[in-house]
Amino acid sequence: MVGPVRPVIVLFGSSIVQFSFGDGGWGAILAHHYSRQADVVLRGYGGWNSRQALQVLTTVFPKDAPVQPSLVIVYFGGNDSSIPLPNDSSSPHVPLSEYKENMREIGLYIRSLSEMTRVIFLSCPPGSS
Repeated sequence: MVGPVRPVIVLFGSSIVQFSFGDGGWGAILAHHYSRQADVVLRGYGGWNSRQALQVLTTVFPKDAPVQPSLVIVYFGGNDSSIPLPNDSSSPHVPLSEYKENMREIGLYIRSLSEMTRVIFLSCPPGSS
């Protein structure tokens, strides 16, 4: 690697993250704010739930990467909390107990990348049925 390593902030989540770099989006604002201080990296997967995120965690965040993130902002839960559809295995719904365990595992894995890596979990926006 050439030159000094800048801190890396990773946005990891579902569509709220995927579309955060659009005009006026929170990811774009964050990238602009840190433009001279850190690299903001987008890892957004629209339609995904915490179960799917857990399955790709080691690919998105390999432990042997030459640079580990300083901060990971995680957002999953909107799709997990969708109303389960009867007899529909493609429903993104994840039961609350599984969601809590998935998020715990995601947090533990990300924290294991480096002593310096920090995690922020974003909560779901309000919704109605």
